[in-house]
Amino acid sequence: MPEKLDRITVDPSVCLGQPTIRNTRITVSVILKMLAGGRSVEEILEAYPELEEEDVRQAVKYAAWVVAEEYHIVPGA
Repeated sequence: MPEKLDRITVDPSVCLGQPTIRNTRITVSVILKMLAGGRSVEEILEAYPELEEEDVRQAVKYAAWVVAEEYHIVPGA
């Protein structure tokens, strides 16, 4: 895993092994979908008071790391 992502946990017995925030049942994907839907960090923190701003930052960093590790061959390129 890149840098310091100590707030992201993966446990096969929690949320089907999806990455979550600090052993909660709040998945990284939920946070990313909220951001993609136009929600602000403040709105996410209001919706999930157990989260901290650094949790949201690390969710985005984790997603960037995962995407950077994927390679796709584009035919004809």
